[in-house]
Amino acid sequence: MTETVVYRSQVRIERVQGPLRRAYLPTNTEPVLFGVHSEVAEHYGVDTNVQEPHATTLDYLVAATGG
Repeated sequence: MTETVVYRSQVRIERVQGPLRRAYLPTNTEPVLFGVHSEVAEHYGVDTNVQEPHATTLDYLVAATGG
């Protein structure tokens, strides 16, 4: 195998507040929001009545593996 880098992802992530993150991904014109929901919010003690639920980074990883 060669040691050549074929692709390097250009992603920028900003922390907004608490668990909420804004991710800037290639080809997306708008940022993607990551946060917590349901059992994940409960595990981390996040009140979903205060923080709007969003998909977690784990949700995106699981979706990507099924890709």
